[in-house]
Amino acid sequence: MTSPGQEQARRAGRGGIAVLGAKVFFVVSGLAQQVLLPRAIGLAGYGALARVLAIASILNNVVVASSVQGVSRVVARSLGNERDAFRAVFRVHVPLALLLATTFAILAPLFAAFEGAPHIALPLALMAGVVLLYGTYAPIVGLINGRGEFGRQAGLDITFAVLRTVAMVGLGWLFVHQSHAGVTGATLGFVVAAACIVPLAMRVAFPLRTTAEGAPVPPPSAIGYMLELAPLAAAQFFTNAVMQVDITLLGHFLSARDASNVTAADEWVGVYRACELFAFLPYQLLLSITQILFPMLARARAEGDMVRVRLYVERGARLAALACGLMVAVLVAIPESVLRFAFTPDIAERGAHTLRILALGQGAFTMLAIATTILASLGRELRAALLTLSALSTVVVACVVLASRATFGEAQLQATALGTSIGLTLALVFAAWQVNKAAGGFLPVAAAVRIFAALAIAGGVGSLAPASGRMLTPFIAVGIALLYVVVLIVSRELTREDIHALRSLKN
Repeated sequence: MTSPGQEQARRAGRGGIAVLGAKVFFVVSGLAQQVLLPRAIGLAGYGALARVLAIASILNNVVVASSVQGVSRVVARSLGNERDAFRAVFRVHVPLALLLATTFAILAPLFAAFEGAPHIALPLALMAGVVLLYGTYAPIVGLINGRGEFGRQAGLDITFAVLRTVAMVGLGWLFVHQSHAGVTGATLGFVVAAACIVPLAMRVAFPLRTTAEGAPVPPPSAIGYMLELAPLAAAQFFTNAVMQVDITLLGHFLSARDASNVTAADEWVGVYRACELFAFLPYQLLLSITQILFPMLARARAEGDMVRVRLYVERGARLAALACGLMVAVLVAIPESVLRFAFTPDIAERGAHTLRILALGQGAFTMLAIATTILASLGRELRAALLTLSALSTVVVACVVLASRATFGEAQLQATALGTSIGLTLALVFAAWQVNKAAGGFLPVAAAVRIFAALAIAGGVGSLAPASGRMLTPFIAVGIALLYVVVLIVSRELTREDIHALRSLKN
């Protein structure tokens, strides 16, 4: 006989598996998209698109993450009145999306001027359409998430991943073969995919169902919801700015070093984007943990159960650290082979050292994102925002100091990756301290030491392997991952209890 709390945890766990599965598919399709785009629009076109997406993704990701989390929170606590609660907050999101999209379109020429790349002004203006459509789509996903319908959410993630990949690659290729800019075609494909997913999401989410549990909770006022959403959006803005500011600054400094060679600057940005594609994998795959952890922590906090809050925090942080360490170990060990698996040998040779540095920094960022999500779910949105602001400031300063003085090309890529890694590592240390104060725990020090030791050993041994092609790289990666797991088992960080916990999710 299971208690309601145990059943809720199991449902959340199974939902986490569904969302994680969709996230894996999303990442794999994104990998396919990024592999195909340089072939469809050329390396320079791919680099130009990377500049566009780096700027636009800051706003797009803020809209998506804050909308999903904000609406999810309102729906989760509005038992018996989800319909009116969603309608109240949706009336806030639609005009807000219109305002943000219009502002972004107006500022597009200024963004292009900062990058020293006037040829990306039109694609940036087109991305305003994605901002508008995301502003409508994300609240609907928040409704689905708040109702705990993680399977439906996973289905939408998978559908959108396919639509976006096909549309961006297809229209990008078509534009190039019609003697137009591939970056414009790929950007237009993004807009088309976003336009298709909105009606599909509405079909999945509606009609709204109202539960009959407990007394109906009145919907929030527009002003009250905006006040609640603002610090959450601020935290997301700083988080996503941290993710994209390095490549944006890199593009700026590359163009400043050699303003006469825009194509070469775009190509080096493309190489850095290829490195980011793999360095971001831990964050992208583990983002599902935050989507499940957020409503669980919010509900436990609302019930005043701080013991359960600490338990969720420690388990979530440890699970994230274990998975993150495994992926980073592989990237650190065989960066050139990993890049060769998806891209050309030229990109792999030019970006191998950069990926090794950037993988460590993005591993720290993954754990930083877990920490700030925990703080936001516990009502410390302002503290989370200040943490990510400090991370952003540190990364900007480090990148400006290092990348602006480096020579054009690979040296600037490595300097940018180093500055990013330094800033994110310092921010993670401070964030861990803040989470421990708020929740009574985070990742135990002993666990952190053992996980880092396993990463260092597996990464160090794996780095002895020579650069390999597509056939051998997966086998070498599996060998490095197995060594990482063996070290964890020997150090008793990975135990039978962890295996039993995973098996219990199926029951």
